[in-house]
Amino acid sequence: MQSCVDEFLPREGRLTVVDFGSRTTQKRVDAQMTHRRLLGERDVEWIGVDVRKGPNVDVVMKKPYRVPLKRGSVDVVVSGQVFEHIPFFWASALEIARLLKPGGLFLMTVPSRGHPHTSVDCWRYYPDGVRAMAAFAGLTVLQATTDFPPRGGGPRHQYHQIKTPGHYWGDTVGVLRKPHGYPDRRLAVVRGPILWWANRAARHFVSSRRARPLPVPLTTAARQRSHVD
Repeated sequence: MQSCVDEFLPREGRLTVVDFGSRTTQKRVDAQMTHRRLLGERDVEWIGVDVRKGPNVDVVMKKPYRVPLKRGSVDVVVSGQVFEHIPFFWASALEIARLLKPGGLFLMTVPSRGHPHTSVDCWRYYPDGVRAMAAFAGLTVLQATTDFPPRGGGPRHQYHQIKTPGHYWGDTVGVLRKPHGYPDRRLAVVRGPILWWANRAARHFVSSRRARPLPVPLTTAARQRSHVD
């Protein structure tokens, strides 16, 4: 995320930045442990949004697929390690596109590999997943990369060579731009019913999850064998 900020965000001028999925589990918010620190000395109005109130959250989303901010009011949206936890991510992508000003940027990091790590963990992403998301939401792809393991002289990545905790997780990085001339009216016809249905379906998703047992936590020994510590 830091490399994306350094490469794509202007250093001059005031920026309105939304941190999408900003809630932290820390009781005391340390700016050095949030995305706020990545923008350094830039002039920023920072808005943390999440579905639950808590540390690092400025605006609570009463509906999981509706951000209570005006259309075209945001210069940058950042979202780090969030989209794997969003059941209907295509709806969120449409909502982020609505928030952005023409020319605005969406910076995302999301796991490409790794074990389920919260009670809701739905997806892993590759570059084509970022491109598909962008195409659906009408955004332009500036970057879509994944830190795949090395290849073994053929098409297959050598996942068995991942032996250290630092390489157990993999990330996909996406940088998307809202183009000038974005078809707001046309996509509003799509976005309206999709967000309505996603917010409605979210209740059924939660109910269905309550009916199934949660995964059994790994023991310390199992975590060590799986390199997940």
